[in-house]
Amino acid sequence: MDRRAAEVKALEVRLGHAFADPALLDAALTHASASDGSNKKIRHNERLEFLGDRVLGLLAAEELVRLNPDWREGDLTRRQAALVSGKSCARVARGLALSGALRLAGSTSNQGGRDNDRILGDAMEALMAAVYLDGGLDAARGLFQLAWKDILAEVALAETGKEPKTALQEWAMAQALPLPIYQAVSRTGPDHAPIFTVEVTVQGYAPERAIGSSLRDAEKAAARALLQREGLI
Repeated sequence: MDRRAAEVKALEVRLGHAFADPALLDAALTHASASDGSNKKIRHNERLEFLGDRVLGLLAAEELVRLNPDWREGDLTRRQAALVSGKSCARVARGLALSGALRLAGSTSNQGGRDNDRILGDAMEALMAAVYLDGGLDAARGLFQLAWKDILAEVALAETGKEPKTALQEWAMAQALPLPIYQAVSRTGPDHAPIFTVEVTVQGYAPERAIGSSLRDAEKAAARALLQREGLI
């Protein structure tokens, strides 16, 4: 098994969806540059990206309506735009360590294509479409709820205007407890797409662990997980 095939297989596991049609997954991960100068017709992800944008928009709207029945149309529209933005899609792609599974032209890869927000975001939208076509709306919904979990939680926290670490610290202080302690547990994945695991502990409460593409993101995710577990968000 070559390196990219191994990366694709590992990504499929992280997605939580076993493809009945692996060609859909391969197409979603193939950038248009891969067919440049080739006599072969290589199926790339532009059409899947178009469909995935619509699937993602529907799932984001559905989840936001469920998340807070008091938000008005303007609130929902603003939050949906944040969820489906190219920046958010690229962030999700990095969280899934998608970059190593991409198929790019060598020149595009050498120019930093594997860490390009546009390329990563487009591939993530294409993946949403691929999962939808392969497994239906429920499968796509499962991926959305898994991969966008942290961003969705931040939408809820946006009501207080506080980021998770600040909210957790203030909660601990209000109970006269020591400040939360964050400990890096592990770092895995390739150098270009590391995955950090962090554990946060508040005295008297069970710890929580979370992952992120940086230590800061993992710490925020762990704080958010503890807040969610205790029913604070």
